[in-house]
Amino acid sequence: MFRTSDIVLIAVMVSAAALTYKTKREAEEQLAAVHKIQAQIRYEEDTIDLLKADWSLLTQPSRLQKLAEIYRSQLELEPVSARQIIGLDDLPAKPLTIEDLSSERLGGMADNSGKGSLGGKDPVVTGGIVQ
Repeated sequence: MFRTSDIVLIAVMVSAAALTYKTKREAEEQLAAVHKIQAQIRYEEDTIDLLKADWSLLTQPSRLQKLAEIYRSQLELEPVSARQIIGLDDLPAKPLTIEDLSSERLGGMADNSGKGSLGGKDPVVTGGIVQ
């Protein structure tokens, strides 16, 4: 009736069909995941567009001017006069002072004695190992 080769060929065909079905099912699951991610991306892009539109409405100069007039007493806003606007070169230079902080930063270990104000321990607490 059936030869051994027939049984082997039937087994190969069944396993090939099972493998094909499994591969097709995995591909469909991956495609569904891609569609879900694309839908999330579209939703986020739409949300970003909506937020940009809201931002442009909220920052309209006419709206801000009206709000500034309404809340002038609470905000204590004053109009800017032309003499208040100056160039960068007109600003006074900030004096540069460099302090010697090496002994404070090192916890007094910059002293020649080796024992600063805290006995050689670093005063900065960083959450590390406590000795």
